Amino acid sequence: MAVSVLAQTLKGSEIIKIGNEINELKRQGQNIANLTIGDFDPNIYPIPSELRDDIIEAYQANHTNYPPADGMLELRKQVSAFLERELRIQATPNEILIASGSRPLIYSVFLALVDPGDKVIYPAPSWNNNHYCHITGAQEIQIPTTAENNFLPKAADVAPHLKGATLLALCSPQNPTGTMFEQSDLEEICDLVIAENASRQRGEKPLYIMYDQIYAMLTFGKKHVDPVTLRPKLKDYVIYIDGISKCLAATGVRVGWGFGPEKVIAKMRSIVGHMGAWAPKAEQVATAKYIQNSEQVHNYLNIFKSRIQECLNTLYQGFQQLKSEGFAVDAIEPMGAIYLTVKADYTGKTTPEGEVLNTSADINFYLIKEAKVALVPFSAFGTDGNVNWFRASVGTSSLEDIQAMIPRIREALSKLK
Repeated sequence: MAVSVLAQTLKGSEIIKIGNEINELKRQGQNIANLTIGDFDPNIYPIPSELRDDIIEAYQANHTNYPPADGMLELRKQVSAFLERELRIQATPNEILIASGSRPLIYSVFLALVDPGDKVIYPAPSWNNNHYCHITGAQEIQIPTTAENNFLPKAADVAPHLKGATLLALCSPQNPTGTMFEQSDLEEICDLVIAENASRQRGEKPLYIMYDQIYAMLTFGKKHVDPVTLRPKLKDYVIYIDGISKCLAATGVRVGWGFGPEKVIAKMRSIVGHMGAWAPKAEQVATAKYIQNSEQVHNYLNIFKSRIQECLNTLYQGFQQLKSEGFAVDAIEPMGAIYLTVKADYTGKTTPEGEVLNTSADINFYLIKEAKVALVPFSAFGTDGNVNWFRASVGTSSLEDIQAMIPRIREALSKLK
């Protein structure tokens, strides 16, 4: 059947491909520790009970019709207050757009700002920027990053590519690495963007920053920083991506918000409206009620964050122990989000069956088979297949699951030659 060129060339999610492999093994009766998906097992990490009850109450009050295109006004007001209270970021309700999670917001940023052929700059690894570039016909500029810089770009990495670019896509705490920008590094990048925009002619499209901070409330001993707080001159050029999906383990509740220059947000609102990608009205009503109570938000976050951090630290310490034993592994100390960046440098090694592990994907599928542990290679986030770093997501695993997987990884790696 003839389909569009876009449909013919669109790449599927590499994470879903790995997930299909895991599901097949589970169907065969195997118990796999799934560290692939950036989600939460609600039996391990349920949403706040007050939020759940507020959602039920909103449905019982018949909040089941269309919400306003830009989101319930009360929710936008409460998001404005929440941002000011929690992150010291100022955004008026007219500068805020509510949508069904962060995905339609990110897509609408691309559609609102990027024309076919426009340059979009983003670090590799990063989440889904390559796919959104493909969908919009952008000229993608990947910035390779290194473990030494916590897989985040430096100003010197970005500088050669800014001339004529339309969008710089950044994320902190970053998916897939769980690492965060240092203030000085982000300041230097912001200064470059300010200088680039000052050099452009009247009527020329400016350079925007898309700043994904969906994990901003999930940080461990490090301060979250953002562009406009550091450089107020950038207020007209930064679009933020945020919401409750990650900080409240509420991925299925589908309440996200973007905020930034009112003129851009207005265009994004029209795009989201044509997609019909609104957050459900009852969930919006409930979220507005829940987030205005700072005490209950922090009561939940304190427990939630400590449990996530304990799992991340346990996995980190397990990999460090393996490293001390001489295994070719490593890990970066967790900073934020629900991810640990781990290394398993075993390309070129041979399995007991005589198969050579040629890529990071081969290593991953070997660990799935032999250790019953599934990771996501950074190649799923835009790097080359010979980069032997992986994302480990702890949202669907208990502490006991994580403790039990380290011996299995040790045994599996010991079999390689």
